[in-house]
Amino acid sequence: MRLQSSIPVASDTEEGSGTPRKLTRSEEVRARLADDIVDGRLAPGMALDETAIANSYGVSRTPIREAIRDLAAMGLVKTRPHRSAIVTRPSQETLRQMFDVMAELEALCAGLAAVNMGPAERRELEEIHAGLAALLKANDPSEYHLLNERFHAAIYAGSRNAYLVEVTLATRQRLSPFRRAQFLSAGRLAKSYAEHDAILVAILQGNRELASSSMRKHILTVEDSYEQYAGLKGPIAGF
Repeated sequence: MRLQSSIPVASDTEEGSGTPRKLTRSEEVRARLADDIVDGRLAPGMALDETAIANSYGVSRTPIREAIRDLAAMGLVKTRPHRSAIVTRPSQETLRQMFDVMAELEALCAGLAAVNMGPAERRELEEIHAGLAALLKANDPSEYHLLNERFHAAIYAGSRNAYLVEVTLATRQRLSPFRRAQFLSAGRLAKSYAEHDAILVAILQGNRELASSSMRKHILTVEDSYEQYAGLKGPIAGF
């Protein structure tokens, strides 16, 4: 069993803020396994040997078990009593439904952020966006993904709606491996940055409707980019 992560995940964000935090060992393992499933290195139906994975990752079996439990909740593995968990994946239709919900949740966050964000929060969002520009120029998808997480988390926090943030983060976690994979699609970094720019401008203008529609379009394009990367559809115009 050869395992590796296509886009390493070294940090996450605190709930309701754009502040990075260090992932726990089980979260790191979960992200690596999720990437291996999404990228096809772990195929549907394959049994997950906890001992082999622990040896490959250089960890004990405890974080492996925790990661598998989380992946089961995300629909990426199926646990079986007294037997190894097996790899599974959401159907294409289920993924599309999940992205539809994600698009509406993030659109609501962006719209609320446009009217609720304070000056300091708006400046922070501009700074994050400037950092993304530098990573685009450097063509660094790994670091771009990490800062992209901060960009979205800052918008969630700016909505000033704790329950919305909770629901949005939970949905985002289930889709996170599929969202990470988009950055391996040709031309995606530049397109992502342009979409972020439209969202940022709308928020800075306090334009709730435009911020919502720009974010909705962005998330649905993320879905298209993942499907293109996974070979589920033909090339997208502009790539």
